[in-house]
Amino acid sequence: MGSADLANLSDKLMLTTVVLYIIAMIGYAADLGFGRRRAAATVAQPKAKVLAGAGGGATVEAAPPADDATDAAAEEETGRDWGRFAVLLNVLGWAAHLGVLLTRGLAGERWPWANMYEFLTAIAFAAVTAYLVCLWKFRARFLGAFVMIAAVIALGAANIWLYNEVGPVRPALNSYWIAIHVSAAIIATGAFTIAGVATLLYLLKAPREARGAADTGFWAHLPAADGLDRLALRVTMFAFPIWTAAIVMGAIWADEAWGRYWGWDPKEIWSFITWIVYAAYLHARATAGWKGRKAAILSLVAFAALLFNFFGVNYMFQGLHSYAAPEHAVVQQQTTTLT
Repeated sequence: MGSADLANLSDKLMLTTVVLYIIAMIGYAADLGFGRRRAAATVAQPKAKVLAGAGGGATVEAAPPADDATDAAAEEETGRDWGRFAVLLNVLGWAAHLGVLLTRGLAGERWPWANMYEFLTAIAFAAVTAYLVCLWKFRARFLGAFVMIAAVIALGAANIWLYNEVGPVRPALNSYWIAIHVSAAIIATGAFTIAGVATLLYLLKAPREARGAADTGFWAHLPAADGLDRLALRVTMFAFPIWTAAIVMGAIWADEAWGRYWGWDPKEIWSFITWIVYAAYLHARATAGWKGRKAAILSLVAFAALLFNFFGVNYMFQGLHSYAAPEHAVVQQQTTTLT
């Protein structure tokens, strides 16, 4: 199969991916609105232990609380299980999404994240992958609809405004460091996206719990606010070292490509700002005991910096991390990025 055929297959798989993600998004939304309820009260608890006292009395040891509120995914009550249908479509879409990246990389004989179209496609893939890991490990199916919305928007924007034909890249991008530095940035960004979604849901759920509002409808499908907060923290703790490694490896690559480790390029500055805010968030939680709304707002500030680093820097500033379109193009466009 030639390069043109592989490129064409990649485009067709992209369409398949978007369609499957849209159907999965609808399935997840139906699950949140009409599916089987998931609530902390439905989690099976260990049986109480009864100890006989000397006087014939009994002492009951209360069952320990669930360690993680995200384990509240045990299914109860009646209703169609739209979630399983959505997960099936999600996994099929993920496989097609993987095919998009593989076939495009084979068509160009390079790593498939050398321009904004490919980078945004890869970030969407990383976010969906991170969600599927959380689904398996934490039973976080409640995140599905929100992650699918983000993925569909990202892939739609990539195809409508950022699409580039497969072609060669500039010499600075033709390096094995793109497989290390950019891959790390993609993985971290995908994971930070999951943490951002969980944080937003926490900020919506926590005030309801504080008011003592009943969990009905959509709210009954979310875990407790503390569980959302812990999930966001865990994912951030996973992503932060990877983002740190991406910055360090980017500096090494910069020395190889441009003869200096750090040049205060706009992308470098905002990558570092993002690192500082996420570091402050983790430090505040570990040492100052920050939790709840204050920590959540700081986490969202960090996520906003991350989004600006990706979108704002690429279109508002000129720097060494803004590359032209493939060199065979007639008109150069500032659409390529490195992180």
